[in-house]
This record gives sequence, C-alpha cells and structure tokens, in this order.
Amino acid sequence: MTEFESIHFNSSGRKTTNASKPEVLERLRAIVGDENLVVDPTRVEPYGADAVKEKFPPEAVVFPESTAEMVEILKLANEVVFPVTARGGGVGYTGGAVPVDGGIVIGTDRMKQIIEINVDDLYITCQPGLTTFDVQQAVAERGLMFAPDPASYKDSFIGGNIAENAGGMRTPKYGVTKHHVLGLEVVTATGEVIRTGGKTVKNVVGFDLTGLMCGSEGMLGIITEATLKLLPMPEATSTVRANFHSMKAACQVLTKFTPHGLLPMAMEVIDKFCVAAVEENFAFGLSREAEAILLVAVDGSREEVERQAVMIEKIIAENDGFGILRSRSKEEEDKLWDVRRAISPSLMKYGTLKINEDVVVPRSKVPELVARIEEIGKKHDTFVANFGHAGDGNIHVNFVVDREDPEAISRARLCVAETFQLSVELGGTISGEHGIGYVKAQYMDYAVDRPTLEIMKAIKKAFDPKGILNPGKMFV
Repeated sequence: MTEFESIHFNSSGRKTTNASKPEVLERLRAIVGDENLVVDPTRVEPYGADAVKEKFPPEAVVFPESTAEMVEILKLANEVVFPVTARGGGVGYTGGAVPVDGGIVIGTDRMKQIIEINVDDLYITCQPGLTTFDVQQAVAERGLMFAPDPASYKDSFIGGNIAENAGGMRTPKYGVTKHHVLGLEVVTATGEVIRTGGKTVKNVVGFDLTGLMCGSEGMLGIITEATLKLLPMPEATSTVRANFHSMKAACQVLTKFTPHGLLPMAMEVIDKFCVAAVEENFAFGLSREAEAILLVAVDGSREEVERQAVMIEKIIAENDGFGILRSRSKEEEDKLWDVRRAISPSLMKYGTLKINEDVVVPRSKVPELVARIEEIGKKHDTFVANFGHAGDGNIHVNFVVDREDPEAISRARLCVAETFQLSVELGGTISGEHGIGYVKAQYMDYAVDRPTLEIMKAIKKAFDPKGILNPGKMFV
C-alpha cells in the first residue's frame, strides 16, 4: 500500500493521517457545511467496506454537492497531503472504493442532478450520484434507453459504474459502460477541472482521456459530470430459458447463434450447484435433471424478436437443450429471469464466506474455462459454483467456504490464483467488470506485463503527483 509519512495506527486500530487534524476538518466543514461532514467513528464505519466486507474506516466522510466544492476538497487534500477515496453506492466486489490507507471518503450521494436529456442527439448529461436505475427511468420516459445494466443497477452510482467500467447482462449486444460514455467532467488531484470527450459520437481530438477515465477506479481524478449515450427503446424483448444435461453443453451453444445472424442481447449460464441452491431456497419448479440452465434474451421490433426467439429455440433444441420455455409477456420474462437474480444469496447455503471472482475469456473458451475451474476446486477440496455472462465470456466464479476455517480460506485463495492464471492462459484476463481495487492488486502482473504496468504507473504519477487519490489500489 501507498506509504504516507503521517500514517500511524491509533489506539482503536484506525489509520490516521493529516486528514484528522482539527484545522483540516474545520476547512472541510467550511467547504461542505457541518451537516455534510461526518467524523463520528460509528457513522463513518459503513464507508470503510464494500461487498468484500473487510473494513478500513475513513477518518471522515464528506458529501460535496457541486464541482466547485469537489475542487476545494481536492486542493486541500493535495496541499496538506492526505488520502482521498471517492465512493458511489459502495457495492463493489474488489474494494475499489474502500479507504485502505485512511484519509477521507468523498461520497457523491448529493450529486444527483440531471442537467440535460437530449432526445434529438441521444444523450443525457448528469452528475455521478444518480443510480443506474435513476438514469434508466428518466430516459425511458422519453422512449430512450441507457443500455448498461449491472446487476447492482438499483444501488450502483453512475460515477462508480464509469470508474469501474461496469458491465452487465446486455454486454453481448451493447458493450460495457465505456461504450456509452461520450464525455466527462473530472476534478484532478490538484483541483483542476478537465473535460474529456463531448456530446458527439465521433471525437478524435487528442488522446482518448474519456476512455482512460473509464475503469480508472478514481485513481486519476473524480468524476463530477458525465455525458452518456442513449439509444431508442426497443419495441419488444423476449427470453428463452432452457435446461442442459451438462454445463459444457450449455456453454457450447453460445457459438451456435452467430452463423444464423443472431446477436442476442444477453446470454447467461448457470451451473448445477447454482440451480440446486436456487431451487432449495425459492422452489421455482426447476428440473431435477438440469445440470445447467441457459438464458438467452433478444430485443428489437416485435416481428424481429419473434423470428429470433423461434430460431433460438430451434438451435437450443438441436443442441441437447430440453424443457425449453419462451416468454410471451413482460411478466413471463421476469419470471424466467428470477432464477438468475436469486443465485448470489442462494449460494450461501454452501458456506458462510463466498469469494466471488469475475474472470473473462473469449466466448469460445468458456466451456474449457468452466471445466477446468471445476477441476481446480476438486484439486483444493473447495466448493465452486459458476454462473454469469457467458455471452461475453465473463464468468462469475464463486468459491464458498466456512468463514471460521482458516485452512479452507487458504485453499480457496489458491483456487483464486490458479483461476486467474487459467483465464490468462486461455486468452482472457482476471477481471471482466468488477475492477481490481485492493483485492486483485496482487495479481495484476498475471494479466499485465511489466513495461505496460510501468506506463500505467507513470500515467498515475502525471495525474496525481502526490499519490493522494485512492491509494493502495491496483499497484501494490
């Protein structure tokens, strides 16, 4: 982790830096107002963890409302030198928004303004504190769609989705978050405001700083405004769900659609352990013979959706799928997807600690990836369940163990390392949408060679000379 000269552990085990000095807290209070500065240890505690659950409490949490306030906060942090960690919904899986080196957390909760929705030019400009759901609802009223849809869409903030380059189930057809970001307003570590991109789809003026910011995990600057690309809302959607006698067979179907000119919106696969857990918890009436489930969704005009859905049913049936169901209404479609939504909480039947990793490989390599991950689990006597966005090669690998069993946790960590090595071996990488944070930082050199890593570090140094932005992440 980044070394700050002033860092030490106080009597409660919390890290303290210059951010805790009374005069610094007073200056922060003057910027955001007393009600928007939190220093009470019990109240800052929740801001020290995300879905990883490991706690690194900040010294203070500040809630700016505007770009101007963000500028003043970062100028102060750069002047006095203390760590700053930006935070959105706090639902990440890699500790990307966790203040591992102390300092302050900047919550973007108050930055919820929609600045413009432009129907003619198909964009929305908004602040980073809106949830993905907020944006989707706002543009849906105009007959438009914001395509990115991470599973956390009701809780994750737009700023966080951009900073992590979030994905979701629609990725096979629509791509990830960065494909829908036209421009950004960003405050740098030194308090400068930079604007990247713009309001046009085409823009090749200078370096692609917009793309650089997407997935940078708040290490290069803090997003204060985003201009996002919109699309017309499709007239109709439909989902086909099918059972398979093996995970391999379900995964192999994924490459069968393209030769028929099909580009499904979503292609999700669920293994037998997930199926069993979901059925035990929710009693959906799933087949006892199902070793895997495949969900395939399409969208477009009503005629095109009907044509594609019928063809998908036929392809699945010809490739050992059985118990095939197709939605014919929104209600039926939601019911088919209920199984997918129920997976994560259901897996806790297998243990008290779920280590959820998201690896990604070329789509054609998914069957091999899943088969070999199962072998890794058996090798280390560790339970493993797989599900995820198979249509874009992104599999969520879940190693489930007893939280109170250190040996089991150690074996699971070996599984994680070997899974990452396997993903790279198959032409993929160690994170598809969860980011790196501090959780995956030790594995960066699996996926990124030394010269490339040094370039990344040089970029970080150029944007953040004193290393105050989100330290302890990615480069450790």
